Amino acid sequence: MSQYCFGVDVGGTTIKLGLFNESGTVLDKWEIKTRTKNNGKGILPDVAETIKEKMEEKSITKEDVIGVGMGVPGPVDKKGIVYNCVNLGWGQFNVNETLSELLDMPVKCGNDANVAALGEMWKGGGQGYKNLVVVTLGTGVGGGIIVDGEILTGATGAGGEIGHIHIQDGELEPCGCGNYGCLEQYASATGIVRLAKRELDRTDKVTVLKKETVTAKDVWDAVKFGDEVAVEIVERFGKYLGKGLAAIAAVVNPEVFVIGGGVSKAGKVLIDYIQESYREYVFHGSRNAKFELATLENDAGIFGAAKLVLE
Repeated sequence: MSQYCFGVDVGGTTIKLGLFNESGTVLDKWEIKTRTKNNGKGILPDVAETIKEKMEEKSITKEDVIGVGMGVPGPVDKKGIVYNCVNLGWGQFNVNETLSELLDMPVKCGNDANVAALGEMWKGGGQGYKNLVVVTLGTGVGGGIIVDGEILTGATGAGGEIGHIHIQDGELEPCGCGNYGCLEQYASATGIVRLAKRELDRTDKVTVLKKETVTAKDVWDAVKFGDEVAVEIVERFGKYLGKGLAAIAAVVNPEVFVIGGGVSKAGKVLIDYIQESYREYVFHGSRNAKFELATLENDAGIFGAAKLVLE
């Protein structure tokens, strides 16, 4: 008899869901809106409802389902207790137990970045490796660390928050977390824009970049055309990120860094700038770590969530 599982990736705007068979093939994918009103009280009931509807549509019974895996944007410990998912309005409660009661089936929850890392290890850019760091360069810098095939969760689920490694003294603008000088402030898409605007304020060199409208994509496009100012901006970006990843490598000694998120669409040129700085700072025991681009894109979360319950 066929067995199935569901992978759920809860974001601040949409919830992505996937139906998988037990070998990890995705059979169906869909999305629903994330209702964050009333401190997100409707989110888990909505997830339960849409899963039940999909089961009915596909003639799947509860006995056919191994379980439901889920990634959420915030710290989650190994028991499934979330610790303040700010984007959802959630405080502290046990997600595993709450959703399991709504569905009457096993549920396993994890931090979304960690879960996405698991997905990339299983079916993406990290296939074949058991020790990896997945770096997501988007609006912020997310991270997931896998050691010997297991997600590094930490005491309160905050393991892998690599975007908040302190990387720069003297920063005057606060990070979203409230601290100053976090990696995220320089290595995310918004970080690249910050670096670009600061460079454009102080340079008198000719460049195609316009301070008022510059985006991370503009910077990378300009780099490909040899724009000197854009090259200086991404060299600084690479210096920050390479230095941060070298610090992580000294702790977890990964086989590979898998780079994903919107910024990774720049392609291999991105990796070239990171590697140069990484090799300058890294301890020799991790010097040969490989760098790969993530391949699952927006599906990494649902694949990793499914893997949570298939293990």
